[in-house]
Amino acid sequence: MIHITRRERFNAAHRLFREDFSDQQNLEVFGKCSNPKWHGHNYELFVTVKGDIDEKTGFLVNLKKLSKIIRDHVIEKLDHKNINLEVEFMQDKLASTENLAVGIWNELEPHIKGLDAELHCVKVVESENNFVEYYGDRNE
Repeated sequence: MIHITRRERFNAAHRLFREDFSDQQNLEVFGKCSNPKWHGHNYELFVTVKGDIDEKTGFLVNLKKLSKIIRDHVIEKLDHKNINLEVEFMQDKLASTENLAVGIWNELEPHIKGLDAELHCVKVVESENNFVEYYGDRNE
């Protein structure tokens, strides 16, 4: 088994808040990230797939095909969008990086299987100091 990772980038705005919290509670829990005027990030997305090397091609997957899947099913939906308002797969979810990683996983997993590979990890880098890694529902 081998792992391969593709990096993509996108820019998006969001706000961390709960409608059932007062403005003060939102500020206490989420800090500046609860700004009612939103805030944005230059995100990096790392998608790692795993499987066996195809003897005919020497590849686990064709990286151009993997990139197209990521772009078509994730980047186009997120890039230069408001995650809270415009991203269908994030509707009714708190727009945290944790929930974003899970949402991206759910968008990608069925398409990765079509490449005869398995999705191993979705890593979303929000800032130089903060990132989330999601490995699906497995306990790894």
